[in-house]
Amino acid sequence: MKVLILGDGLLGSEVKSQTNWDLISRNNSQFDICNIDTFHKLTQVEFGIVQYCPYDVIVNCIACTDTYSTDKKLHWDTNIYGTKNLLDFCNKWNIKLVHISTDYLYTFSKSNATENDVPVHCATWYGYTKLISDALVQIDSEKHLIIRTTHKPKPFPYESAFTNQKGNFDYVDIISQKIINLVNKKAQGIYNVGTPTKTMYDLALKTNNNVKTTKTFNKDTPTNTTMNINKMKNFL
Repeated sequence: MKVLILGDGLLGSEVKSQTNWDLISRNNSQFDICNIDTFHKLTQVEFGIVQYCPYDVIVNCIACTDTYSTDKKLHWDTNIYGTKNLLDFCNKWNIKLVHISTDYLYTFSKSNATENDVPVHCATWYGYTKLISDALVQIDSEKHLIIRTTHKPKPFPYESAFTNQKGNFDYVDIISQKIINLVNKKAQGIYNVGTPTKTMYDLALKTNNNVKTTKTFNKDTPTNTTMNINKMKNFL
Protein backbone atom coordinates (compact mmCIF):
# COMPACT_ATOMS: atom_id res chain seq x y z
CA MET A 1 0.00 0.00 0.00
CA LYS A 2 1.56 3.27 -1.15
CA VAL A 3 0.49 6.33 0.84
CA LEU A 4 0.89 10.04 0.13
CA ILE A 5 0.60 12.82 2.73
CA LEU A 6 -0.58 16.23 1.55
CA GLY A 7 0.64 19.12 3.69
CA ASP A 8 3.66 19.63 5.94
CA GLY A 9 2.04 21.39 8.87
CA LEU A 10 2.08 20.10 12.44
CA LEU A 11 0.13 16.91 11.69
CA GLY A 12 1.49 16.14 8.23
CA SER A 13 5.08 16.56 9.38
CA GLU A 14 4.54 14.30 12.40
CA VAL A 15 2.86 11.57 10.36
CA LYS A 16 5.77 11.75 7.91
CA SER A 17 8.30 11.43 10.75
CA GLN A 18 6.62 8.23 11.96
CA THR A 19 6.30 6.59 8.54
CA ASN A 20 8.12 6.23 5.25
CA TRP A 21 5.17 7.73 3.36
CA ASP A 22 5.75 10.31 0.65
CA LEU A 23 4.83 13.92 1.40
CA ILE A 24 3.95 16.85 -0.84
CA SER A 25 4.24 20.34 0.63
CA ARG A 26 2.14 23.22 -0.57
CA ASN A 27 5.09 25.59 -0.35
CA ASN A 28 8.03 23.43 -1.37
CA SER A 29 6.20 21.57 -4.14
CA GLN A 30 4.05 24.45 -5.39
CA PHE A 31 1.00 22.25 -4.93
CA ASP A 32 -2.28 24.12 -4.49
CA ILE A 33 -5.30 22.06 -3.46
CA CYS A 34 -7.51 24.89 -4.71
CA ASN A 35 -5.96 24.80 -8.20
CA ILE A 36 -6.60 21.62 -10.17
CA ASP A 37 -3.87 22.61 -12.63
CA THR A 38 -1.29 21.67 -9.97
CA PHE A 39 -2.66 18.16 -9.39
CA HIS A 40 -0.35 16.77 -12.06
CA LYS A 41 2.27 16.79 -9.29
CA LEU A 42 0.46 13.77 -7.82
CA THR A 43 0.76 11.73 -11.01
CA GLN A 44 3.41 10.20 -13.21
CA VAL A 45 3.76 12.03 -16.51
CA GLU A 46 5.64 10.77 -19.57
CA PHE A 47 5.96 12.64 -22.86
CA GLY A 48 3.52 15.25 -21.57
CA ILE A 49 0.77 12.68 -20.98
CA VAL A 50 -0.51 11.66 -17.56
CA GLN A 51 0.00 7.92 -17.22
CA TYR A 52 -1.12 7.01 -13.70
CA CYS A 53 -1.17 7.98 -10.03
CA PRO A 54 1.15 5.72 -8.02
CA TYR A 55 -0.72 6.06 -4.70
CA ASP A 56 -3.35 3.84 -3.11
CA VAL A 57 -4.14 6.24 -0.26
CA ILE A 58 -3.92 10.03 0.12
CA VAL A 59 -3.93 11.50 3.63
CA ASN A 60 -5.07 15.11 3.33
CA CYS A 61 -3.55 17.28 6.04
CA ILE A 62 -4.22 20.51 4.14
CA ALA A 63 -6.89 22.75 5.66
CA CYS A 64 -7.57 26.27 6.76
CA THR A 65 -7.43 25.88 10.54
CA ASP A 66 -7.45 29.55 11.56
CA THR A 67 -10.30 28.75 13.90
CA TYR A 68 -11.65 32.22 14.58
CA SER A 69 -10.74 33.94 11.32
CA THR A 70 -13.59 35.88 9.72
CA ASP A 71 -12.09 35.39 6.26
CA LYS A 72 -14.95 33.43 4.70
CA LYS A 73 -13.30 33.03 1.30
CA LEU A 74 -10.11 31.53 2.71
CA HIS A 75 -12.04 28.84 4.59
CA TRP A 76 -14.39 28.09 1.71
CA ASP A 77 -11.62 27.85 -0.87
CA THR A 78 -9.40 25.48 1.12
CA ASN A 79 -11.84 23.44 3.19
CA ILE A 80 -14.65 23.07 0.67
CA TYR A 81 -13.46 23.69 -2.89
CA GLY A 82 -10.06 22.17 -2.18
CA THR A 83 -11.65 19.07 -0.70
CA LYS A 84 -13.95 18.78 -3.74
CA ASN A 85 -10.96 18.98 -6.09
CA LEU A 86 -9.20 16.22 -4.16
CA LEU A 87 -12.35 14.08 -4.07
CA ASP A 88 -12.68 14.25 -7.83
CA PHE A 89 -9.01 13.36 -8.25
CA CYS A 90 -9.22 10.38 -5.88
CA ASN A 91 -12.36 9.05 -7.54
CA LYS A 92 -10.77 9.37 -10.98
CA TRP A 93 -7.70 7.34 -9.96
CA ASN A 94 -9.48 4.94 -7.57
CA ILE A 95 -7.58 6.26 -4.53
CA LYS A 96 -8.77 6.07 -0.94
CA LEU A 97 -9.05 9.51 0.69
CA VAL A 98 -8.18 9.95 4.36
CA HIS A 99 -9.89 13.20 5.33
CA ILE A 100 -8.68 14.89 8.52
CA SER A 101 -11.70 16.47 10.14
CA THR A 102 -12.11 17.95 13.61
CA ASP A 103 -13.80 17.40 16.95
CA TYR A 104 -15.05 21.00 16.66
CA LEU A 105 -17.96 19.49 14.77
CA TYR A 106 -19.31 18.26 18.09
CA THR A 107 -19.47 21.75 19.60
CA PHE A 108 -22.98 22.31 20.96
CA SER A 109 -23.78 18.67 20.24
CA LYS A 110 -24.24 16.03 22.94
CA SER A 111 -21.44 15.03 25.29
CA ASN A 112 -19.47 11.92 24.32
CA ALA A 113 -20.93 12.06 20.83
CA THR A 114 -20.60 8.99 18.62
CA GLU A 115 -19.87 9.00 14.91
CA ASN A 116 -23.61 8.51 14.31
CA ASP A 117 -24.73 11.51 16.34
CA VAL A 118 -25.60 14.70 14.47
CA PRO A 119 -22.66 17.13 14.69
CA VAL A 120 -23.50 20.78 15.30
CA HIS A 121 -20.71 23.14 14.28
CA CYS A 122 -19.33 26.02 16.28
CA ALA A 123 -20.27 29.49 15.10
CA THR A 124 -17.18 30.04 12.95
CA TRP A 125 -16.33 29.69 9.28
CA TYR A 126 -13.82 27.03 10.28
CA GLY A 127 -16.46 24.84 11.93
CA TYR A 128 -18.99 25.48 9.18
CA THR A 129 -16.67 24.66 6.28
CA LYS A 130 -15.27 21.55 7.98
CA LEU A 131 -18.83 20.34 8.50
CA ILE A 132 -19.56 20.79 4.79
CA SER A 133 -16.33 19.10 3.73
CA ASP A 134 -17.19 16.10 5.91
CA ALA A 135 -20.51 15.84 4.13
CA LEU A 136 -18.87 16.12 0.72
CA VAL A 137 -16.53 13.25 1.50
CA GLN A 138 -19.38 11.05 2.72
CA ILE A 139 -21.51 11.82 -0.34
CA ASP A 140 -18.96 11.87 -3.16
CA SER A 141 -16.01 9.72 -2.09
CA GLU A 142 -16.02 6.13 -3.29
CA LYS A 143 -13.39 5.09 -0.71
CA HIS A 144 -12.74 7.19 2.37
CA LEU A 145 -11.73 7.43 6.02
CA ILE A 146 -12.83 10.50 7.99
CA ILE A 147 -10.83 11.29 11.14
CA ARG A 148 -12.44 13.59 13.72
CA THR A 149 -9.77 14.72 16.15
CA THR A 150 -7.67 17.54 17.61
CA HIS A 151 -3.89 17.43 17.94
CA LYS A 152 -1.73 19.81 19.98
CA PRO A 153 1.97 20.74 19.71
CA LYS A 154 4.29 19.00 22.15
CA PRO A 155 5.34 20.29 24.62
CA PHE A 156 2.38 22.55 25.42
CA PRO A 157 3.62 25.94 24.19
CA TYR A 158 1.33 28.40 25.96
CA GLU A 159 1.59 30.05 29.37
CA SER A 160 -1.92 29.07 30.44
CA ALA A 161 -4.54 26.45 29.63
CA PHE A 162 -8.32 26.31 29.96
CA THR A 163 -9.73 24.39 32.89
CA ASN A 164 -13.28 24.63 31.51
CA GLN A 165 -12.47 23.12 28.09
CA LYS A 166 -12.69 19.35 27.87
CA GLY A 167 -12.37 16.85 25.08
CA ASN A 168 -10.44 13.87 23.75
CA PHE A 169 -7.60 15.91 22.29
CA ASP A 170 -3.97 14.90 22.74
CA TYR A 171 -0.47 15.72 21.54
CA VAL A 172 0.30 15.42 17.85
CA ASP A 173 2.62 12.42 18.19
CA ILE A 174 -0.07 10.36 19.93
CA ILE A 175 -2.87 11.36 17.54
CA SER A 176 -0.61 10.73 14.53
CA GLN A 177 0.15 7.19 15.68
CA LYS A 178 -3.55 6.41 15.94
CA ILE A 179 -4.21 7.81 12.46
CA ILE A 180 -1.33 5.77 11.04
CA ASN A 181 -2.69 2.60 12.66
CA LEU A 182 -6.16 3.22 11.22
CA VAL A 183 -4.69 3.76 7.74
CA ASN A 184 -2.51 0.65 7.96
CA LYS A 185 -5.45 -1.44 9.15
CA LYS A 186 -7.54 -0.08 6.24
CA ALA A 187 -10.30 1.47 8.34
CA GLN A 188 -13.28 2.84 6.40
CA GLY A 189 -15.93 5.41 7.28
CA ILE A 190 -15.89 7.88 10.19
CA TYR A 191 -13.77 7.51 13.31
CA ASN A 192 -13.53 9.67 16.39
CA VAL A 193 -9.81 9.66 17.22
CA GLY A 194 -8.49 10.65 20.62
CA THR A 195 -7.62 9.56 24.14
CA PRO A 196 -9.68 9.56 27.37
CA THR A 197 -11.53 12.79 28.23
CA LYS A 198 -9.48 15.49 29.92
CA THR A 199 -9.35 19.27 30.25
CA MET A 200 -6.88 21.29 28.24
CA TYR A 201 -5.15 22.11 31.51
CA ASP A 202 -4.79 18.39 32.29
CA LEU A 203 -3.14 17.87 28.92
CA ALA A 204 -0.85 20.87 29.32
CA LEU A 205 0.43 19.64 32.69
CA LYS A 206 1.79 16.49 31.08
CA THR A 207 4.51 18.47 29.33
CA ASN A 208 4.56 21.85 31.07
CA ASN A 209 4.68 21.92 34.88
CA ASN A 210 4.62 25.72 34.91
CA VAL A 211 1.41 26.18 32.95
CA LYS A 212 -1.14 28.46 34.60
CA THR A 213 -4.87 27.92 34.86
CA THR A 214 -7.38 30.07 33.04
CA LYS A 215 -10.94 29.87 31.74
CA THR A 216 -12.47 30.82 28.44
CA PHE A 217 -15.53 33.04 28.33
CA ASN A 218 -15.51 33.41 24.56
CA LYS A 219 -18.87 32.14 23.29
CA ASP A 220 -17.19 30.82 20.11
CA THR A 221 -14.61 28.74 21.97
CA PRO A 222 -15.91 25.19 22.37
CA THR A 223 -15.79 24.02 25.97
CA ASN A 224 -17.11 20.51 25.39
CA THR A 225 -16.00 18.54 22.33
CA THR A 226 -16.06 15.17 24.07
CA MET A 227 -16.41 12.16 21.78
CA ASN A 228 -17.12 8.50 22.22
CA ILE A 229 -13.91 6.81 21.02
CA ASN A 230 -15.04 3.18 21.49
CA LYS A 231 -15.28 2.54 17.75
CA MET A 232 -11.62 3.47 17.31
CA LYS A 233 -10.51 1.48 20.39
CA ASN A 234 -12.41 -1.63 19.31
CA PHE A 235 -11.06 -1.45 15.75
CA LEU A 236 -7.45 -0.97 16.82
